[in-house]
Amino acid sequence: MKKRAFGVAVAACLSVLSASAADLPSRKEPPPVYYPPPPIFTWTGVYAGLNLGGGWLDRYDYGHWLAPSSASNSGGVVGGAQIGYNYQLTPLFVVGLETDFQGSGVGGGGNQGWGATRSVDWFGTVRGRAGVSLLNEQLLLYGTAGFAYGDLRLNYGWLGSQARTGTGWTAGGGLEYAFLPNWSAKVEYLYTNIGANYDSIYVAPFIVESQQRAHLNTVRAGVNYRFNWLLAPPGPPMAAY
Repeated sequence: MKKRAFGVAVAACLSVLSASAADLPSRKEPPPVYYPPPPIFTWTGVYAGLNLGGGWLDRYDYGHWLAPSSASNSGGVVGGAQIGYNYQLTPLFVVGLETDFQGSGVGGGGNQGWGATRSVDWFGTVRGRAGVSLLNEQLLLYGTAGFAYGDLRLNYGWLGSQARTGTGWTAGGGLEYAFLPNWSAKVEYLYTNIGANYDSIYVAPFIVESQQRAHLNTVRAGVNYRFNWLLAPPGPPMAAY
């Protein structure tokens, strides 16, 4: 009988101790907080931006070969906008396509000699781009080349002027740095060669040739915003349950 009473007492004590332990705060560590990994940087995406800089014509563009020109400076301000698309082939190589349109104050005005000066009031380009990220994935060194078009004006002083839309080619290169995930800044040089046909003008005793060209150098800085459109396609849909 005594043994049975002792067993009941032990069981009661164990029950009380178990209930007290259940009321104590848990010593387990909270689950670790999950921080998703930062997104992998990529140049892929549609972008658009603005640019501003300066330009000048090659010297023989503003002094006609028939006579010396009074134009002493062919330089001027260049500014406009661009839109394009980049695709990152590998972590190192990037290709793309860009088009831009520029207003221009480059070129010489009328002169007092028999020669004609040239000026470019506006121009645009459609170019391919190819670049490498050698030192930093956010720093792109690129080359670019393609089609060019623009307004090519011949100025004859008191004889007036003629303007035509010329076509040609352009080539250059630059550096672009992505200072934020969707923002980048660039510095770029372009050499643009455009030409147009003109009606023959007779300036006794000379005849001004009808085929004219302008050789335009531009250096500009710009900023782009990338919209992240046309990125890699999404993964397969989740299976239905």
